Amino acid sequence: MNRTKWIVLGVVVLAVIYVWSSYNSMIVLGQNADSQWAQVESTYQRRFDLIPSLVNSVKGSLIQEQKVFGDIADARTKYAGAKTPDEKASAASQVESSLGRLLVIVENYPTLQSSQNIKDLMTSLEGTENRINVERMRYNDMIKSFNILVKRFPTNILAGMFGQHERAYFEATSGASTAPTVNLQ
Repeated sequence: MNRTKWIVLGVVVLAVIYVWSSYNSMIVLGQNADSQWAQVESTYQRRFDLIPSLVNSVKGSLIQEQKVFGDIADARTKYAGAKTPDEKASAASQVESSLGRLLVIVENYPTLQSSQNIKDLMTSLEGTENRINVERMRYNDMIKSFNILVKRFPTNILAGMFGQHERAYFEATSGASTAPTVNLQ
């Protein structure tokens, strides 16, 4: 009888250690994903800080392109009002679309391309876009690790008990692979 108690106690201790370890792993991976999303937002903020300078530099030369400027302002406002990573990703995609149209406009105006201020802003924006891409990939890597943990048996049972659910990846919006077109006539 004494041996049976030790076996049962050992099984209970192992189960507690497993639950404790699994719970802590979920928390760590969840926090890592949240931290990585903060990095994505930080790079978005850099982009949003650069866009007004680029818009103002181009605006004086392009009175007829007011719709693009309005679209950019609207997209930035939507991003500021977004609450969840999914809403922010959707709003950021709208910013990218509007920004893409602005960049096409800049490419179509040789006098704008020759401006050193616009060249510098475009270079900074290009670097920021590269950083955004890297941070998004890192975010998706974190989400992948988290999702594997909360979907794998038997951890999936514990995840449900602790309110941990699969998280969404950052995905490009539909039509993001299509280059923007601008009609200047």
